[in-house]
Amino acid sequence: MLRATQLPNGVTQNHVVYQERYNKLQEHLRQLTLLFKKLRLLYDKCGEMCGVSDVSVTELIPFVGEETFRPSDLPNVGGLANKECQEILEKLQQKNQELKHIMDQLRNLIWDINSMLAMRN
Repeated sequence: MLRATQLPNGVTQNHVVYQERYNKLQEHLRQLTLLFKKLRLLYDKCGEMCGVSDVSVTELIPFVGEETFRPSDLPNVGGLANKECQEILEKLQQKNQELKHIMDQLRNLIWDINSMLAMRN
């Protein structure tokens, strides 16, 4: 009975076309499952190689008033890597200070512009 019924667009349902589409969909789902398994294996392998532990996001975001990150918090990965990390952290702190200074200058400039506009009116 269902084979003889028409679809809403007026085309009769063909069992062979349905079976082909169903098989194609099943094949795509199998491929996706396989690809997700490979992706999971790759993710696990990268996690093992990097040694990244599950750290919550709140621990990664520094808050105002907290101590800055200290290189002594790093695991012992060797003198050269630790020294390189210290240099990068120093550069990062310097860039952060420069950005803070630029933001203060922009804030003062915007304040002056707003004051001039208010005085004009």
